[in-house]
Amino acid sequence: MLSGVCVEPGRFSLIERDLPVTAPPGWVLVDLAAAGICGTDYHIFEGKHPYLEYPRVIGHELSGYVAVDADGWIKGQLVVINPYIACGKCRACLRGKPNCCMAIGVLGVHRDGGMCERIAVPAGNLYDASALSVRDAALVEFLAIGAHAVRRSEATSGDRVLVTGAGPIGLGTALFARLAGAEVHLMDMSAERLEAAKAFGFSRLHMPDRPLLEGELADGFDVVFDATGSPKAMEAGFGHVAHGGTYVFVSVVKGDLTFSDAEFHKREMKLVGSRNAQTPDFLHVMDALSSGDIDGGKLVSTVLALEELPEKLPALAADRSSLIKVLVALPAWKLGHG
Repeated sequence: MLSGVCVEPGRFSLIERDLPVTAPPGWVLVDLAAAGICGTDYHIFEGKHPYLEYPRVIGHELSGYVAVDADGWIKGQLVVINPYIACGKCRACLRGKPNCCMAIGVLGVHRDGGMCERIAVPAGNLYDASALSVRDAALVEFLAIGAHAVRRSEATSGDRVLVTGAGPIGLGTALFARLAGAEVHLMDMSAERLEAAKAFGFSRLHMPDRPLLEGELADGFDVVFDATGSPKAMEAGFGHVAHGGTYVFVSVVKGDLTFSDAEFHKREMKLVGSRNAQTPDFLHVMDALSSGDIDGGKLVSTVLALEELPEKLPALAADRSSLIKVLVALPAWKLGHG
């Protein structure tokens, strides 16, 4: 089968690999239909991901069809794949937090992913996507990142929220913060991304080079989410949190961050890390897509064939300010309705 492999930083190739025909007990073979490209994939291509060894088959935002009846799953059933494969034995797993398992193996990062024809995954990592299209099913994982961050923040109706970074993850976070009833503000250094956010009904938009904490916003925000992947922006975000507020790091960066402990304590601020997502987040996203609370069509910037990716990935990685989500159509896409 043809597989999309990041061989080394800056080098992405299509390589023939064996098609899996059997799966271990408790695992299910899935024929892949669509894969989203996200910041993680771009970082892998650029050599900026902190947890990766090359070569690696990328792709963790996945939809597909069950290839063979197994463990309660029926051949031809459309599924969403949860790419976070946990050990089930460590303290985090035993406390119901497999998303931050001590030995986690994320598809497309710690182990080969789904930019290919077929993959084997644990049966417990599948969700029935019969209420969704192939396209929307491939959007679930990236939206679940934002849904998880909002759940971690405990944001609720009436909260004033700032999401810094209006890329795909930030936009997803903003969408679910709004569904929670919050007043949502977005900040980004890209006027193009802020303009794109208007299509989703966001109107409280800010550039970082303009005064923010003034007038009715002088007291700050009850919840601030950082989705920039920029250490400078993450450090600056501490100053945007209101007294008694919460700061959520959705993005992750290499290296250390610094902040004023005096300001942190004075505000009795809560600092929260948000990593990956859990089953309730996947189900929440799927409900939002199937109900129309979130329009998946607005999130997709373009759909590419796998064969186009070696040529187009460098340009996508170099300039993605105008992109929300790029989907790659995989062999099983034709079985669905898009």
